[in-house]
Order: sequence, then C-alpha cells, then structure tokens
Amino acid sequence: MILKVKNIRFVYDSDCVLDGITFEARKGEILGIIGPNGSGKTTLIRCLNNTLKPKTGTVLLDDKNICSFRQKDIAKLMGVVPQNSIHRFAFTVLETVLMGRFPHVGRFNRESATDFDIVRNCLQLCGIEHLSSKLVTELSGGEYQKVIIARALAQEPRVLLLDEPTLHLDIHHQLDFLELLKTLTERKGFIVIMVSHDLNLAARYSDTLLVLKEGKIHRAGSPPDVLDSACIKEVYKIDAEIITSKITGMLTIIPVSRTGN
Repeated sequence: MILKVKNIRFVYDSDCVLDGITFEARKGEILGIIGPNGSGKTTLIRCLNNTLKPKTGTVLLDDKNICSFRQKDIAKLMGVVPQNSIHRFAFTVLETVLMGRFPHVGRFNRESATDFDIVRNCLQLCGIEHLSSKLVTELSGGEYQKVIIARALAQEPRVLLLDEPTLHLDIHHQLDFLELLKTLTERKGFIVIMVSHDLNLAARYSDTLLVLKEGKIHRAGSPPDVLDSACIKEVYKIDAEIITSKITGMLTIIPVSRTGN
C-alpha cells in the first residue's frame, strides 16, 4: 500500500499555503512532517483526507484518487488524531472509541456485536480496556490521547494522520504514546503521517522526514540525511548543535542561539 501525493497546491484566498508538495508514504512506516509555524503542516494533513480541497494536485491511495471517494469512505481508509483532541465531552471511554465505528454503521442501524468486538480489541491494543466505563473527562492527558488513537483505530483505517499528537503530554506520556504508535505501525502495517514540532521526537520515531518551509518541501529523507545544522539554520533561523545519543543512537538537536535573520 502506497500513499502518493502529487504536486499539491493549496490557496487561502490569495495566500498560497502549499506549493508543489510531492511525496510518497508506505505501509509500516512513519513519515514525520516538521517545519516552523505557518509552513503549511496542518493544512497538508487536512488536504490528505480531503477535508480541504487543493487548488491543484492529487492524493492517491494505491493509485486511486481520494477525491473520487465519499467522505464516509475516506473515513474507513484514514483515521485522524487531531491537534485539538484535548477538548472532551462527558462520554465514557467505550462510547468515545465506539464513535470510530460511525463510517461502518448504516444510517438507521445500531452498532452490532462485531462493532463492539472491534472496539474492545482497539482498547486492548492501546492498553486502556480497564478504563472502558470511565468518563473521558476524568482521564489524564496520556490516557485520553490513547483513547483518541483507539477511536481512530476503530475506523479500521489503512492510513493514520496525526497532527501534533504529543502536544499536551509530558515527556513520559510522549514516549509512551509514540512507542505505542511505533508498535502499532509495525504490527498493523499502517501508513502513518505525523506532524510534530518536537525535532528530537520526530527524528527518533520517524522513518522519513519532510521539512516544510513557506509551503514547500525544503528537504526530505531519513532523519540523519535531513537534520543537520545547515537545515536547522535555513528553516528555523537558529544555530543548533546536532549530536548522536550514546544511549539511543538517535539524533539530538540542541538549540544554541538565534541567527538574527
């Protein structure tokens, strides 16, 4: 399974937010999207699942244009973990995850025993089955984020789109969440596309990185090929030291100073 993005261009009024975005993402891999504020990261995520309509370009899943699908059918193929998932309503964990079955349930039908089995499996995969009867308003940030990914998994998607999924989490829950995501990606063979502002976590958990700058792909490739001091300076306007961790073997980016440009 391959997701192909070809020459996406998106314009708000007269402001070009994305220009000539082209890349491929494959199953079993995490593709990280990084870049400064205003570089088009969230807009790109919304274009991928057809929430926003690009002015030009196509998004293909196994060579099928997603624009030819109904939005409900796209929801069967793509699960989304949004940036603002911190907002909660007083549903139980089970009820919240069950909402992910909506694309598969007929308009006048109720959830079947199969739907509940799928939801319970998703709760188990995310390690939160013991929370099923608890209100989501009573959960910690880390627990709630697992509920949101369980809800996305309940859609039985082939693609997971995540927009800054660790934004509201402390470092313990960030690592916990991303380790879960990595395990699920490898086990289920998802295509995962994840926006992140944390360069160190993006470098650690992404197989491939896209660096956006002013709506264009500035660099693309493996984290070691992409993240060097020159790239950081060009994109973020800071000087940074890049080291390789002796513990994880992963890159660590240490900001040093603003360049003043």
